[in-house]
Amino acid sequence: MAILVMAAISVTAQDHNKKGKRGDMKDLTPEQVATLQTKKMTLALDLNESQQSKIKSILTEDAKARKSKMEAFKEESKKVMTTDEKYTRQNERLDHQIARKKEMKSILTPEQFEKYEKMSHRKDMRGHIKREGGRKGKRTEKK
Repeated sequence: MAILVMAAISVTAQDHNKKGKRGDMKDLTPEQVATLQTKKMTLALDLNESQQSKIKSILTEDAKARKSKMEAFKEESKKVMTTDEKYTRQNERLDHQIARKKEMKSILTPEQFEKYEKMSHRKDMRGHIKREGGRKGKRTEKK
């Protein structure tokens, strides 16, 4: 019993303020984020030097834009968006995704691009399941 009590105490005494994946990334500069993402893609897709440099520049642009948009979003979060504003924001996001997909397709080989698409799809589905289910990827059943 004493061992169980000690184990329970040590588990609850651990630091619960640890940051998740996203929390760790927000403290990094856009260049650092792009470097890490490029290295992950290099490992997953076996990129050559030329591909790495092209993708890193794209990811750096994205990281800079994302950081500035996040700061703007924090300021705007207090006001309620109209449906036109929501439509415009969603339309811009989708246009950006289409442009990035075309760029990636021009840089990657067909095999690499296929892997990239699968990786992106899994990432999108993970977020979709979380939003649908409401709690950490678990879908709730409606009765």
